[in-house]
Amino acid sequence: MDFLLTGEESERLSYRKLEPSDFDAWLPFHENPTSTQYWAEESLDPKEACHNWFKNIFYRYDNHLGGLNALVDKKTGLLVGQCGLLKQTVDGIQELEIGYSLLPIYRKRGYAIEAAKKCKSFAIEHQLANSLISIIHIDNLPSQKVALKNGMSLDKTTTYKNNPVYIFRVNIF
Repeated sequence: MDFLLTGEESERLSYRKLEPSDFDAWLPFHENPTSTQYWAEESLDPKEACHNWFKNIFYRYDNHLGGLNALVDKKTGLLVGQCGLLKQTVDGIQELEIGYSLLPIYRKRGYAIEAAKKCKSFAIEHQLANSLISIIHIDNLPSQKVALKNGMSLDKTTTYKNNPVYIFRVNIF
C-alpha cells in the first residue's frame, strides 16, 4: 500500500501525486520564511530546499512510504498545498502521520483542516493504522490548531530531526 490519496476529492480539493512540473508552483513555499521557520534543517537556499523536498517526496512514492499529495483547488485548478499520509519513525516506533503544508497565499482558508480530515477518513476507510499522528513543532500554533480540529490530542513531547515537537494523536480503531 502506498498510502496515497490519488484520485480522491473533498469539498474544494482534488488529490493527486506531486509532479516534477509542480516545482515552480511550490517554490514560493520555500521562499517564504514562515514556511520553514520551525525546522532547524530548513536553512537552505529556496531552490535547493524545494529540490530536496521534491526528491524526498519522490523517494517516498518509489518506496511505498506514503507521501504528500498535491492539493489542487477544484475551481481554479491551482496547486494550493500538499497533504498526505506518511510512514514515520518517532522514538523508534513506526507511525502513520498526517502531514500538511500550504502555500502561504492559501493559508487561513480552511484548506489544511479539509485535507487533514480527508486523510483521516481515508485511513479509517482503508484500515491503514490503529492511530494517526501529526508531528508538529512546539511553536507552530497554526498546525497545532489543525490537529486539534482533526480530533487529535496532544500525546507527548519529543525531539524529531533535531526539533522539539509535539506528537498529536487520534486513535481510529
